[in-house]
Amino acid sequence: MSPTSEACGAEVTEIDISKPLSQAEVQEIRQAWLKHHVLAFPNQSLDKEQFERFSLYFGEFGDDSFFGHIPGSDHIASVIREAEDTSPIFAEVWHTDWSFQENPPAATFLYSLDIPSEGGDTLFANQHLALAEMPAQLRAKFDGKIAIHSAKFGYAPKTGTYATKEGMGSMDIRPSDIAYKQQSHPLIRNHPETGRPGIFGAPYAYIAGFEGMTEEESKPLLRELIKWQSQDQFVYRHKWKKNMLVMWDNRSVLHHATGGYEGHRRELHRITIS
Repeated sequence: MSPTSEACGAEVTEIDISKPLSQAEVQEIRQAWLKHHVLAFPNQSLDKEQFERFSLYFGEFGDDSFFGHIPGSDHIASVIREAEDTSPIFAEVWHTDWSFQENPPAATFLYSLDIPSEGGDTLFANQHLALAEMPAQLRAKFDGKIAIHSAKFGYAPKTGTYATKEGMGSMDIRPSDIAYKQQSHPLIRNHPETGRPGIFGAPYAYIAGFEGMTEEESKPLLRELIKWQSQDQFVYRHKWKKNMLVMWDNRSVLHHATGGYEGHRRELHRITIS
C-alpha cells in the first residue's frame, strides 16, 4: 500500500480483486479505506459480476435515485461522455454522493473502462482535515447547524442541470419530482465507524441552506463554507488509468469531477453502497 503525499488517498497493489477475497483481506482493505478515505486499485480486470461482488464486501447496494443502469445489472451505472458530447461535465461540482437521501451512500466505487490520455482527474477533499484546521471563529458559525440537502439543482424536471438532453449528454439520467424533496443532516458530525468529526456535504450541489434560515440568509454562510472546505491543502487530485477501481468514503470526503478531455471518449462504471 502506498499512501499519497496529499490530503488523503492511497494506492493498493499486489491484490487481484476480481477473485473472491478472504474475510481478513476485506478487513484489511476496510481499515485502509477508513484511514485514507480514498483507495485506488490499479491494473484490475473486472466484469460486472466481479465488480458487484467486490463492492458487496463493504455493504449493501445503494439507491441510485436518478440513474439508469447498464444492461445486465440493476446496480451499475455508466458515467460516460462520448467524444462528441458538448454537455456540461457530469459532477463538476464539490459534493458527496446522494447526500439528499435519508441514508446516503457510505461508499462509492468507480471502475475505469475508457480513459483519455489527459484530463478527467477527480478531486477529493478531506473533510476531517478541513474541520480540524478550521479557525475557531469560523467554526463557531457552523457548530450546531443542520444542513438542508436537496437534489433540485441537478435533477429537478425542466430546471435541473441534467434535466434536458443537452444537459445529460451520453449519460442515462432520469430527472424526477423526487428531486424537490428535502433531507436534513448535521453539517458537522462524527464518522459512524471511526468517530472522527468532519464536515458532511457541500453547497451548490446538494446543500441548499440551513434549518431556521431562508435560502437567501444561508447564502453568505454557504459561500464561506465551500471556500474553506475545498482549499488545496485539503485536496487529493486523482489521475485515472484504464482498468483502475477507486473506492471512497462519502462520509469523509467530497469529490469533484474535472474536464480537459474534450473530443475524447471517457467511460467508468459506478456502484454506490448504502
